[in-house]
Amino acid sequence: MKETEQQQQQLIWSPRERKCLVLLQHKRNNTRASLLQIHAFILRGALETNTNLLTKFITTCSLGVGIHHARRVFDQMPQKDDTYLCNTMIRAHLGTRQFVESISLYRQLIRRHSGFSPDNYTFSWLAKSCGLSLANWEGQQIHNHVTKTGFGSNLFASTSLVDMYMKFGAMGCARKVFDEMTERSLVSWTALICGYARNGDMDNAKELFDRSPEKDSAAYNVMIDAHVKLGDMECARRLFDEMPERNVVSWTNMIDGFCNIGDVGSARLLFDTMPEKNLFSWNSMIGGYCLNKQPDEALRLFHEMLTTTSFEPDKVTVVSVLPAIADLCALDLGGWVHQFVKRKKLDRATNVCTGLVDMYAKSGEITKARQVFDEMPEKETATWNALINGLAVNGRAEEALEVFLKMTRSGFKPDEISMLGVLSACNHNGLVEEGKMWFKAMGEFGLTPKIEHYGCMVDLLGRAGCLEEAETLINSMPYEANGIVLSSFLFACGCAKDVERAERIRKRVINMEPWNDGNYIMFRNLYSKESRWKDVEEIKGLMSRGGAKKEAGCSVIEVNSRLWEFIAGDKVHPQWEEIHSALGNLWMHMKGE
Repeated sequence: MKETEQQQQQLIWSPRERKCLVLLQHKRNNTRASLLQIHAFILRGALETNTNLLTKFITTCSLGVGIHHARRVFDQMPQKDDTYLCNTMIRAHLGTRQFVESISLYRQLIRRHSGFSPDNYTFSWLAKSCGLSLANWEGQQIHNHVTKTGFGSNLFASTSLVDMYMKFGAMGCARKVFDEMTERSLVSWTALICGYARNGDMDNAKELFDRSPEKDSAAYNVMIDAHVKLGDMECARRLFDEMPERNVVSWTNMIDGFCNIGDVGSARLLFDTMPEKNLFSWNSMIGGYCLNKQPDEALRLFHEMLTTTSFEPDKVTVVSVLPAIADLCALDLGGWVHQFVKRKKLDRATNVCTGLVDMYAKSGEITKARQVFDEMPEKETATWNALINGLAVNGRAEEALEVFLKMTRSGFKPDEISMLGVLSACNHNGLVEEGKMWFKAMGEFGLTPKIEHYGCMVDLLGRAGCLEEAETLINSMPYEANGIVLSSFLFACGCAKDVERAERIRKRVINMEPWNDGNYIMFRNLYSKESRWKDVEEIKGLMSRGGAKKEAGCSVIEVNSRLWEFIAGDKVHPQWEEIHSALGNLWMHMKGE
């Protein structure tokens, strides 16, 4: 109705007003300079009395010149009794995430007796502002105003209140508003279902979903997303198959869910089947491969996206693909990604730069990692962790510890990953006393050592030959020793030729990881050195019954930005004959023939 009134008023607009409106409707005029010129045109022509024109200017201005200029224009108006104009300003604040300003503007309008009368749209924008800013007290005041002004039975206003209370997590209030509604829309049902699902109350969510008179893709997506977050892919798949109409969100949710439970095959099948993909879908599948330790597949899919689609990587793509590049040491591709990040100015994002530091450090390019770190305008704890861990694995323990101390002096609080990096640095360089000191200092930082920290200490003590101390730590730690801790201790026993200690954990380590060939080989070697051939044969039998097989050696090299994997004994490479011939020539050259 309001639009009809506007259209009728536009029929009697002056040529100047029409020209101004046309200028505002052209997107090329949404620049700061153009909008300021249009504002000057309005003032010169005394067109500010045209409320509809000024409303359009405020809307455009809040997106172009900025919300502050739009608000100054609004504040200079003598009369503020036009509800559509006031709603536009409230919504402009909401659109720029100035939630407090949108609520305070409403308070000013009703206090000044300006003739402003709120309508259902006013309360909808205000409820959204309260919900997004979690302004619980203000939200209750808005609810009170909705009731007082007679909009309690309005579908639009009531649905907004349901959504607001849902964001607060106040599901009792949301349900009360919903139950009192005389009329409900599909959006109302979906808002309440979403609230229950997000708060983990799947019983109520399912009950409402089943009761809902009609369901659209949004309702199905809410339920699928909730089941995905709970890891219940059976229910998620059943709902997905029931959907009358699926969209990209539905497919991507399912891909995420299967990746999260390790079923990458099902995720890829869905990815290949989906009729339409967007960048989120590609990011989800690439990230899924990285999550499930399949970096080669992640990079293959990344290359496919670059060469077969028009999608351009964003921050999420870069952060997803960098760990895969690091795992495979694909430095050519890593360098390309780094240049792309600079070109597209994605290096302003802290998580992207942190990913670059981690990638270079894990690929052995610690100097480049340090350079990226030093050039970062802002850092977070994860950034410091990436550099500390990178220095540790590259054998620069002293430097890693210096960076850690600098981190604490800069006001950053270490977390569990920080301390793991510090212990790893001590471990790689055999700094036993420093390792003990920092392990004990975890309590001072408000951190409780986890099994990974105990494992690192066991490895540190074992490598230093302190087997008794390492064994005491294993027996006294508040966790059940896992396969990694026991294998680490076993290898330390092997290096020290301490058969007695190794045999004390033999049963535990083999029962825990019957498939781990390294443990069997260590015991076999220990027994062989003592000529205990009967025990050697016993270990061979246990290895066979446990299904453990020595894993074939493999190597990965990068040639012209393409990764090639070679497994011992295979002949699948398309240039196998040439490679074999070259190796033969090298072998003869080494033998002096």
